Amino acid sequence: MKLVKSLLLGSAAGIAAVAGAQAADLPSRKAAPVEYVRVCTAYGAGFFYIPGTDSCLRISGRVRAEYAVGTRYSDYQDAYGTRARGRLNIDVRTATAYGTLRTFIRYELTNNTGIYGAGGVTPFNVGATVPGFVRGASSTSTGSLLDLAFVQFGPITAGRAQSFFDFYASDLGFASVRTSDSRVNLLAYTATFGSGFSATISAEDRTSGTSGRELPGVVFNALVGGGAAAAVVQGQDYPDLIASLRVDQGWGSAQLSGAVGQRKYATAAALNAVNGDEMIWAVQGGVKINLPMLAAGDAFWLQAAYADGALGYLGWSAGSLGLGRIGGLTLADAAINPITGNVENSKGWSVVAAFRHFWTPTLRTEITGSYSELKLKYLDAAAVAFNGVTARSADPKEFLLAANLIWSPVSGLDIGVEVLYSHLDVRSPVGLVNNGNARSALLGIKSEDSVAGRLRIQRDF
Repeated sequence: MKLVKSLLLGSAAGIAAVAGAQAADLPSRKAAPVEYVRVCTAYGAGFFYIPGTDSCLRISGRVRAEYAVGTRYSDYQDAYGTRARGRLNIDVRTATAYGTLRTFIRYELTNNTGIYGAGGVTPFNVGATVPGFVRGASSTSTGSLLDLAFVQFGPITAGRAQSFFDFYASDLGFASVRTSDSRVNLLAYTATFGSGFSATISAEDRTSGTSGRELPGVVFNALVGGGAAAAVVQGQDYPDLIASLRVDQGWGSAQLSGAVGQRKYATAAALNAVNGDEMIWAVQGGVKINLPMLAAGDAFWLQAAYADGALGYLGWSAGSLGLGRIGGLTLADAAINPITGNVENSKGWSVVAAFRHFWTPTLRTEITGSYSELKLKYLDAAAVAFNGVTARSADPKEFLLAANLIWSPVSGLDIGVEVLYSHLDVRSPVGLVNNGNARSALLGIKSEDSVAGRLRIQRDF
């Protein structure tokens, strides 16, 4: 019996050995490991690891549909306008020994028609007009914009980013007041001190600013009028320098910022040629106060700014009103007196207030307003002369007010209506403009009011 057992066990072992040897001769097929997309929680919701790397990626965007109606001042224009906008954001972040390495891109495509594309008080205050100015004929346009494109590495920010001068930068959704809100090409260093305090020094190229509102150094001849040939900008030797001190804490945030820069102007008119530098500067302070005692998400903003020779830091500049004119009135950063050779910087100040209140978690109201005054320091005979009145600068005083009601039935979707009011006074009477866009020498106005309304449907994802 023992012999039989031994024979059986030996046979089984031999068969197993032979089978193992044959199996070893067969080719091996191992499936490639599956690399699943992993969620990245280090930087907030929506990030995931790029497969094969330690970088986290978030893709987001916005689609906006907007419809506006405004006062019609001419037979040649529409009383309404429409806007469609698509936005794409790409945010990539990587943890390094030096801090977070971040790359961010925001690109937009926008189509405008009617009053969205033809000269109101500002491109963002749709439907508003100014004394003596008639919006153009019906039109449509499609524009592309590289809104943001920057690299952040530790304390360094390089590329196209929000200006570090800005504080209330159209924080509330419908962007309806006069404020500095600029994306510019810059190089900045930010130092953090703990407890929410930080300080930034930034070199910024204002000629690269969004919406055409940053064109620096627009200058006119003080006696000849809006003659760009008589007084010219020769350029800058260095970009504007920005310094800001900021605090962000549970109660809200506050910031004090300043800008200084250089412009070079020239004229060969009349007796004295001018060929020299002029310093420009601006200062701004703002505070945001969270108001959770009223409702979650409630907040109040208050901001004031002053500018000397750089109206873009108030949200004004030659580009903001179309071809540098308020209803045909010159708007410039400086003027040159060709007799004395003196350069006179335009000056101005502004205040901004904004309030957001949530009636329910899905229903909110935003109220924004701004007031600004400019002193332009030059004559403009061709544009301002009316019925024998001595030509002088427009020196506008502007008041803007907007209020909206926004419903957010689901996360990321806003459906809202807004009413906008604008009032503008100018220093000298301006001739009325008829339907043929001809300025009257007999009938004139010094101020004008306008009202507009708009509906916005916006999805952020």
